[in-house]
Amino acid sequence: MDIIQGIIIGLVQGLTEFLPVSSSAHLIFIQNILGVGENNLAFDVLLHLGTLVAVIIYYIKDIVKMIEAFILSILDIFKGKFIEGFRKNPYKKLSWFVIVGTIPAGIVGKIFNSQIESAFNTLIFPGFFLLITGTLLYFSQRINIGNRKINKIGFKDAIIIGISQAIAILPGISRSGTTISTGLLLGINKEFAAKFSFLLSIPAILGAGIIEVNDLGVNLDTNIYVYVFGFLTALISGYLGISILIKTIKEKSLDFFAYYCWIVGILVLIYLFIIHFKLYLF
Repeated sequence: MDIIQGIIIGLVQGLTEFLPVSSSAHLIFIQNILGVGENNLAFDVLLHLGTLVAVIIYYIKDIVKMIEAFILSILDIFKGKFIEGFRKNPYKKLSWFVIVGTIPAGIVGKIFNSQIESAFNTLIFPGFFLLITGTLLYFSQRINIGNRKINKIGFKDAIIIGISQAIAILPGISRSGTTISTGLLLGINKEFAAKFSFLLSIPAILGAGIIEVNDLGVNLDTNIYVYVFGFLTALISGYLGISILIKTIKEKSLDFFAYYCWIVGILVLIYLFIIHFKLYLF
């Protein structure tokens, strides 16, 4: 992998990690197009770290308030005021919702790790699942009938959104797209659904990085600049991706991303059909 390839992959990772189009699917596509190996765990770790830093920078004020509120919430347990504090302080609720919403993905990733990895070895799954992502994005906006914010949301909602994040481990199922769509289907305010989705991504990205971090040292290439530029590109494009989606949700609809997922998914499946047809004939 050269520097240009590293920048391109970092750009794809950063943008698609937060835009509702599936980063895992696009990484598989771009690696096939560039002819780059898919098993460079060290590079994957640094790309995830770049997107993690991006979302932390974007939501740093909320994150600091959540950490403070979580500590106070723990202290409330010993004071016998947990429920009272939980109801009155939105950041206490939000911190617990992020923790509870992260659990399903951790369980699914642990139990079905090998099956999930096998889905990354072919283009058919990302192509097909992109069609599902597009469908979720399209119809969730039209079915959404509520405007619930943090004061009207409970643990049940956090768990359901967490389950949708767990399903999004599959390549082609967008994490942000699925969690936001699930929030809309639950009648949650679209801006808060996006915010919760991004905050929920922090432990998910961190967990993925921790799982692979042991391979960081042994897999480092001699060309360290590839990793540096890949990391920086993922960070900058990740921040840009968050900004684009937040602005889109505030001012427009997610239909563009739905159409995009459908078009890319169909093109990938057509490509696979043509390849299979040629192999069958010749």
